[in-house]
Amino acid sequence: MNFISRPTAIFATAVLLAFASNAGSAIAASPKEEANRKVVLDFYEKGLNQKDADAAIALMGDRYVQHNPNAADGPEGFRKFIGFLKEKFPNSKSEIKRALVDGDYVVLHVHAVREPGTRGNAIIDIFKLENGKIVEHWDVVQPIPENPANNNGMF
Repeated sequence: MNFISRPTAIFATAVLLAFASNAGSAIAASPKEEANRKVVLDFYEKGLNQKDADAAIALMGDRYVQHNPNAADGPEGFRKFIGFLKEKFPNSKSEIKRALVDGDYVVLHVHAVREPGTRGNAIIDIFKLENGKIVEHWDVVQPIPENPANNNGMF
């Protein structure tokens, strides 16, 4: 039996690849993987930073399955989320610290700050692509604490 879900396995692989890259033994991505990485980076910049829902939605496939329980499925669910950001957090910014790719999955390690001057959140976003378009999204969000138990940082 397979006890590890595909996104979990992809994330574990991405973490191992990140460590391998830091150790000087980087594994080259295929042209398709690089294209997938570019699509996700463009989606994030247009949607989350520029708050241009239409430009980001153009990078979605024929479906957009949202696994975040606080966001609705589909382009309209994404449009509502961007509308929420525009209204409540117009100066929010997300800085991508790492982008890891494994086939049709792209994993981002992100520092998201909704209000300038605050610590923000550390986020892991996982995107699945089909035919070069985004069709699924998972995320894990963790607030950056004021007094961490160590000095290692989250990025």
